[in-house]
Amino acid sequence: MSFTAEVKDELSRVDGPHAACALAELSALMRICGTLSYRGPGRYSIRIATETGSVARTALRLIHQNLDLQTQLTVRRSVQRKNRNYLIEIPEQEGLADVLTRLGILIEGKGLASGVPKSLTSEGDTIRSFVLGAFMAGGFVADPRRDFHMEIAVTGERFADDIVDLVKRMGVTSRLNHRRGSYAIYIKSYEDVRFLLEALGAERSAQVVEGVRKLKSVKNNVNRRVNAELANDRRSSRSGAEQLHVIGRVAHEVGLKNLPPALREFCELRVRHPEMSLADLGKMCDPPASKSAMYHRVLRLQQIGKEDASS
Repeated sequence: MSFTAEVKDELSRVDGPHAACALAELSALMRICGTLSYRGPGRYSIRIATETGSVARTALRLIHQNLDLQTQLTVRRSVQRKNRNYLIEIPEQEGLADVLTRLGILIEGKGLASGVPKSLTSEGDTIRSFVLGAFMAGGFVADPRRDFHMEIAVTGERFADDIVDLVKRMGVTSRLNHRRGSYAIYIKSYEDVRFLLEALGAERSAQVVEGVRKLKSVKNNVNRRVNAELANDRRSSRSGAEQLHVIGRVAHEVGLKNLPPALREFCELRVRHPEMSLADLGKMCDPPASKSAMYHRVLRLQQIGKEDASS
């Protein structure tokens, strides 16, 4: 099961605190998943199609619990994609036109509504329920192990703009992307994805996102430390090779036995431990020397090499 399917399965068990929430959720779900047919004044029928079982269950539950409408469910298995297709048909019947008006899908005397119905989204609970229905119908959440990305696909620019506004009123910043006749309301930040999942009622899924973020943070910290250590090792190896070259030249031209004791000690330690950092070499000196003291010994050795080469 995909992460999106897991989230929708969890959200399918979320109920709003009052009947207005159910109407708001159903309005969004029908608007995005539904196809409205018109056969003359007052004669309508609706077909709600989805590939997600939890969405079909949610739509049927909301319709049967809140609306006095006849429905018919057809389930087909796709041979090519090997998944199920759910079709909920609400045939032409008495009272359907009034229901569509209550749901804000039709505007009496004007036809189809273009935006989100203000009458159904006037308070926090109904706003959350409408966004919940919109996500159930057209939502997607990437597996957080790969990316933090959440979106809702809809048709109609005004409808999309209104959903962006509803999401903003919930405290989340989303953006709109136009895609070949449809619109995607998308969220890219970890904080907003986790917050919106939790606000909609998918607390378990929000915890999964939080857990993945923490794991990624630990991995990133480990990677940064490993990369820093590798870089330090490379620098130490490169410096060690350069110092060995200077030591070889000084040994040939001057002779190590003619060097001051501190420089001679450094040369002997570097030859025995070419991979070590200056700080580690300093700890092996007698008495121990600081990294700064060891660095000054390197500079003095380089200076001797230059003086001998110029004489």
